[in-house]
Amino acid sequence: MSDSRGLAVGERVPDVTETLVRPDGDRAEATLSELYDEKPVLLSFYTNDFSPDCIEEWCSFRDYDWFASGDDVRVVGVSKSRPYTHRKFIDYLDLNFPLYADTDLAISDAFGVTYRVFKVAARSRRSCFLVDTDGVVRYKWVGEHPLDPTRDTPPVADVHEAIVEEFGDDPETFGF
Repeated sequence: MSDSRGLAVGERVPDVTETLVRPDGDRAEATLSELYDEKPVLLSFYTNDFSPDCIEEWCSFRDYDWFASGDDVRVVGVSKSRPYTHRKFIDYLDLNFPLYADTDLAISDAFGVTYRVFKVAARSRRSCFLVDTDGVVRYKWVGEHPLDPTRDTPPVADVHEAIVEEFGDDPETFGF
């Protein structure tokens, strides 16, 4: 499950700005507070576009009906991949979720989930943070794979349960 890595539940998130690539192809600098001011946000940190485990993760978000059945919570991906690659990844998987291009790992650092593979290559530890409209973490999951924490896959059912617990009990109204 999760440990002391990353921001704690109840902690306020830092207001960071990076390039956000939207499913319609638009890309622009976007501050995290702009997103959670409108509605709660589920930030999902992943390694990079087109790696097999990341494809599996994003297909699971895309394929669960309750992610697409409403718009009370916004799913936003975060990885080190560049905006151009995000655009290709969104098209390839037919995603309806925007992706932050965290090329310098500023968002990952702010959330405390930057990890160095074999103490060399920096990347985001696979993790999810549910942020409410006040900018407070309401749920978190951080990967703990013993050899490579980027290999863990978020427990999509647990994420859904946390959303229902935090924001209500009608799964038809909790889409992303």
